[in-house]
Amino acid sequence: MDSSGKENCRVREVECRSVLNKSGLADYAINCYAGCEHGCVYCYARFATRFSHPGEPWGSFVDVKANAPQVLAREVKRKRLGRVFLSSVCDGWQPGEAQYGLTRQCLEMLLRYRFPVSILTKNALAERDFDLLTSSKDKVEFGVTITTLDESLRQLVEPQSSPSVERLRVLQEAGRLGIRTYAFLGPLMPGLSDSDENVAQLLEAVKDAGIDYCYVDRLNPRFGVWPSLKGMLQKRFPHLVEVYRKLLYDVGAREEYSVRLIQSINALARRQGLDDKIVLCF
Repeated sequence: MDSSGKENCRVREVECRSVLNKSGLADYAINCYAGCEHGCVYCYARFATRFSHPGEPWGSFVDVKANAPQVLAREVKRKRLGRVFLSSVCDGWQPGEAQYGLTRQCLEMLLRYRFPVSILTKNALAERDFDLLTSSKDKVEFGVTITTLDESLRQLVEPQSSPSVERLRVLQEAGRLGIRTYAFLGPLMPGLSDSDENVAQLLEAVKDAGIDYCYVDRLNPRFGVWPSLKGMLQKRFPHLVEVYRKLLYDVGAREEYSVRLIQSINALARRQGLDDKIVLCF
């Protein structure tokens, strides 16, 4: 079944054979959708649909795994307990989740069977499911990704995600409810969101939200990312095209940049009193 999604995103209902899959981010990951309406220009997850949607722009399609809850109902009974990440190659709370509710159904089932769950999202829709999280506080942690506090930049690089201020509000509310919370800051984008001033603002914002800990990551050279970034940069920031090309493809330049960025992040975190809560991903 095909239908029109948000902002000309083509939505197709499909069936899956498995949904509780092994992951390098946790013991398992669940992705109720293939593709993501958020359409982030830097997203690494586009590799997951390179065969099912070759040549289609990331953010222009979503496959809805309509039978995911039924498949999970079988898998939770036969697989060993382990931490489950929601979600690894899509956002489980992307706009279509408001209609389909698949991630909520899977979350409810995981908690019923006592699987610990880690959530990471860019969408305030996740607040809808706080009733489930508050009833299983010992099994869950809730996180949001924040790339920038500049709303115009956010709209450019994460066009269909929730505004950063909304994500921060939801993050703070989760903490107020006694849910363990974290932030993922990144990818920090060279020349756009990686300045000391911008990073300091990000750290201050998540500190004010009351996080338990915080990941920080740089921009990484993943499958399909460069063509997406290049198109955006050529239109809006042409002076940065060669900067990004060098940082993504020149190993020496990337490592030199990374060392400077690490030093800067660590110094800024110390000033904010967050040095014991920062986890660098590079």
